[in-house]
Amino acid sequence: MSIRAVKQIVQSTPTLEGAGVRLRRAFGFGDTTDFDPFLLLDDFRNDNPEDYLAGFPWHPHRGIETITYVLAGTVEHGDSLGNQGNLGAGDVQWMTAGSGILHQEMPKGDPQGRMHGFQLWANLPSSLKMTAPRYQDVSARDIPEVTDDDGTRVRIVCGDFWGQTGPIDGVAADPRYLDVFVPAGTRKTLPVETSRHAFAYVFAGGGTFRDASEPRAVQTDLVGDGTESTSMSQIGDRSLVLFDSGDEVTVQAGEEGIRFLLVSGKPIEEPVAWYGPIVMNTQAQLQQAYAELRDGTFIKTKR
Repeated sequence: MSIRAVKQIVQSTPTLEGAGVRLRRAFGFGDTTDFDPFLLLDDFRNDNPEDYLAGFPWHPHRGIETITYVLAGTVEHGDSLGNQGNLGAGDVQWMTAGSGILHQEMPKGDPQGRMHGFQLWANLPSSLKMTAPRYQDVSARDIPEVTDDDGTRVRIVCGDFWGQTGPIDGVAADPRYLDVFVPAGTRKTLPVETSRHAFAYVFAGGGTFRDASEPRAVQTDLVGDGTESTSMSQIGDRSLVLFDSGDEVTVQAGEEGIRFLLVSGKPIEEPVAWYGPIVMNTQAQLQQAYAELRDGTFIKTKR
């Protein structure tokens, strides 16, 4: 077995999206090679309603899948096909935008004003870019959770893990999307197939991810002149960990334990032409999509 070394660690960065939602972006709108088939991960955790209630009004998507995972508060959604509903704590929505859809997402806090969730974008291969849009809405009660003897808990949003299968199916990148908690002081090794790209996003507690011998936690930050500096550090809240090749990930939880998303998928390895919420393979396809938005022919599937 080969334990994956840590390739890079970065802190998610403050970003303003939608109609003025303050969130943190773990990665996105850069070189997609290391994260292929994934394009973007946003952490929209906030305890101040003024920072998120403006939401994400009507906007288009084409050529991708968006995965929304809510941990606190609710998200009201609607789209050009007439779908509408609410995502609550623990719920997941996996939207295949395919040939094109217009939708909106409006976050609402819980009674204490807290809003917490993630949105992940997964690319679609060229053969499925123009497929019919599809929704998979999954309630919290339908997401399996397994607990190991040492107290490690894993919610399985998508993919197979420890003999359980998540409720999301038919996804192009065959991803595995896990919500993992490792108790304080516990060292845990989790399988990740060699054929997949993999990353972890820490959102509670802290610890270190390890190679075969010593703890390894390479923190990469921008310094004043715009170059990158690297140092060893504990991995904490809002840290993104990109793994190198191998078939296992090993984590050592700190004094508070550690909770993180562990996401992996098979690379698509196709050209990416990306602007805003639309991701195609060529600039010509991208330009055509925006021309269709302007002339009203963007939506190919009617309600």
